[in-house]
Amino acid sequence: MSARRLWTLVGVLLAPAVLLPLWVSYYNREDPTLLGFPSFYWFQFLLIVVSVALTWPAFLLSQRAERLDRVRHGLPAEPGGPRDQERR
Repeated sequence: MSARRLWTLVGVLLAPAVLLPLWVSYYNREDPTLLGFPSFYWFQFLLIVVSVALTWPAFLLSQRAERLDRVRHGLPAEPGGPRDQERR
């Protein structure tokens, strides 16, 4: 998979964590309740879990995309290699 596709996938994975909290009209109500909590509160807790579950794979994919980008530009796959020291 190309680095561009990986970066696109990273953006898609991170989008719900950014966009869902902005959609206030969706969760700004009391019903339905869950264990006595109004939907506003349990939806916020659910967003935390969903955000963590999506951020971790996005992070792993971004590391892979970064390595591919570095190799494509003629740098070592991991920063701090001998070629990086020459550029300083």
